[in-house]
Amino acid sequence: MAGNTFGERFRVTTFGESHGGGLGAIIDGCPAGHRFPAEAIAAQLARRRPGQSALTTQRKEADACELLSGVDPETGMTLGTPIAFLVRNKDYKSGHYADLAQLYRPSHADFTYDARFGRRAVAGGGRSSARETVARVAAGALAEDLLRARLGVEVIAWVERIAELSLNRNSVNESTVDRAQVDQSPVRCPDPEAATAMEAAIRAARKDGDSLGGVVRCVVRNVPPGLGEPVFDKLTAELAHAMMSLPATRGFEVGEGFAATTMRGSTHNDPFRVRDGQVRAATNHSGGIQGGISNGETIRFAVAFKPTATIFKTQQTATRDGREIDFVPSKGRHDPCVLPRAVPMVEAMAALVVLDHSLRRLGARADELSWRSGPALDVLEASEDTPPS
Repeated sequence: MAGNTFGERFRVTTFGESHGGGLGAIIDGCPAGHRFPAEAIAAQLARRRPGQSALTTQRKEADACELLSGVDPETGMTLGTPIAFLVRNKDYKSGHYADLAQLYRPSHADFTYDARFGRRAVAGGGRSSARETVARVAAGALAEDLLRARLGVEVIAWVERIAELSLNRNSVNESTVDRAQVDQSPVRCPDPEAATAMEAAIRAARKDGDSLGGVVRCVVRNVPPGLGEPVFDKLTAELAHAMMSLPATRGFEVGEGFAATTMRGSTHNDPFRVRDGQVRAATNHSGGIQGGISNGETIRFAVAFKPTATIFKTQQTATRDGREIDFVPSKGRHDPCVLPRAVPMVEAMAALVVLDHSLRRLGARADELSWRSGPALDVLEASEDTPPS
């Protein structure tokens, strides 16, 4: 199956199925000489793992990252060789899916996987399951640690909306909001009043056998100008690719997004000013990206997630042999809303994109992955023509 690898210079290939022995990734292109951030990876996996609160699936997984290669066991430093890791599955109950082998669950990947491959992994949905993202989150945590250490880049996401409930935008300072604020509630919304209402809505949907969707907002701070490739590999396009590859996503917008269609150019344009000898945008309606290339301002985007496809209500569906039937799941453990666990997934994919483009621009040596203040075209320590070590 193609499509299991993401990135050009920092390449991540994931493997494994929801109900198989485990899931993992091989990372090729990680600079040598960086301390492997085992604790940071564990922290992000804990934010993504199932069973963390009453709002999520009650599948119980430790999600411990088992490192297989690419890191010196004596020093804990990356070697520059492929990094491989495995997260083992423990609490999977394939018997819950025995009665689903001959039917297609509404809005799942059952029918489309059959159409593409002629077969599918029935238990847990195989690689179409959100369980696959455990590998992405671990890889993304490594990417984020590199970005933080070498460039000072910060990646923060939070739940902005669930169903019709939105946070108060004035309650969140996008330049200072951090994970401690985001994680104050199990719904991962930094507006306490909105978080309480969202949590109640998710509980009500679960009690009713239904599900909810919503929006995750993300900011990437301290990104240097000049990241992104013109035309097909624009930073906006790569971020959209990354986010829309996540399970259950239905929309992506950057900057003002669709709201820009209601604005005039005189309002939406970001005037340039010179501050401390640097060219900076006075406003950020563009969301930190212009012409597909970062302009040095905070990258702002949002990702829409649909309601979870598994609901415990009677629905019409069809069987593999062409019969129409009524269907209601009798077993299974599923999130009534994916948004709280989607937050670290969005952060991971954002970090992978920004690190990959940083390496394209700067080269592959860890000691070259840095930048200094100065005019926009002089911030980089090495040019895109710098050969990798």
